[in-house]
Amino acid sequence: MSQMPLALSLAGLSFMMTVIWGGPLLRVLRHFKIGKLIRVDEPGHHAVKMGTPTMGGIMFLAPAILLTLLLNTAVVLGVGGIGRSILVPLIVMLSYAILGAVDDWEGIRGKRRGDGMTIHAKFIVQVVLAICTALVLKYVLKVPDLYVPGINFEISIGIWYVPIAAFIIVAESNALNFTDGLDGLAGLIAATAFVAYGIIASLQGQVYVARFCFTLVGALFGFLWFNVHPAELFMGDTGSLSLGAGLAVIALMTGQWVLLPLIGIIPLSEAVSDVLQIGYFKLTKGKRLFKMAPLHLHFELLGWSETQVVQRFWLIGLLAAMVGVGFALV
Repeated sequence: MSQMPLALSLAGLSFMMTVIWGGPLLRVLRHFKIGKLIRVDEPGHHAVKMGTPTMGGIMFLAPAILLTLLLNTAVVLGVGGIGRSILVPLIVMLSYAILGAVDDWEGIRGKRRGDGMTIHAKFIVQVVLAICTALVLKYVLKVPDLYVPGINFEISIGIWYVPIAAFIIVAESNALNFTDGLDGLAGLIAATAFVAYGIIASLQGQVYVARFCFTLVGALFGFLWFNVHPAELFMGDTGSLSLGAGLAVIALMTGQWVLLPLIGIIPLSEAVSDVLQIGYFKLTKGKRLFKMAPLHLHFELLGWSETQVVQRFWLIGLLAAMVGVGFALV
């Protein structure tokens, strides 16, 4: 825990960097009219969000990546080796951010305006990236296979690690994407989860992983400066896909990925609600299990205000993250 002061300082620095460059970025996005398109079936008050700048994931990714690379310059140049592992989540987040940016751009200016990339095309790219990442984690970084609370040794799962890890990366990437629908929701939930895994990594002595987590949290807080209700911009798939994939990789690097469904209970609930809605709709030939999916839209249609949904979901996510860290200490 002796590294915690530096990690928190990095969070403060990345927050300031994000807030400072956020204004100019907003002006650029507005100038080029990189604005969000709203689904016609969303709650009526969402129509006011039409045209709000999107692809805002760039806002928090750039400072987080820049600071991490500067902090690890010697390692990147091959002078040392202790922090080289942090390049994996960096590259993964950047790769998924590029995929998300392509999807955002296709939905705004491309041939599939309003829809973005086809689901199959996006999914295939996600799976390929996830499998490559899983192989690197297993055979290059040699991260722990699995730690289970209450068991004080690593559990080996052998070759099964690769498909399981790939599934976790794809699933969490899409789960965060489902969560990104209300002002501030995805950013708050992701920041809380990264704090939890930053603490877990610090307790394990994974200094560079902890620093990266808190650097990203600071940048996310800077992004939330512009994204809280009423949002001035949205993270888009550029941000949500990269955050989900990055969170999954960090969880895998700590070996405590079994806690991810708990620490990330809100993204899990959002994704499960969407799957259940589709399955129930098909089985009952047109009936709905929820008023609308993902889950946050269901509660909005029940009469909760947008800020109520965000605040209550975040409180649940915060409590779950605290419990998750507690389990990691068992």
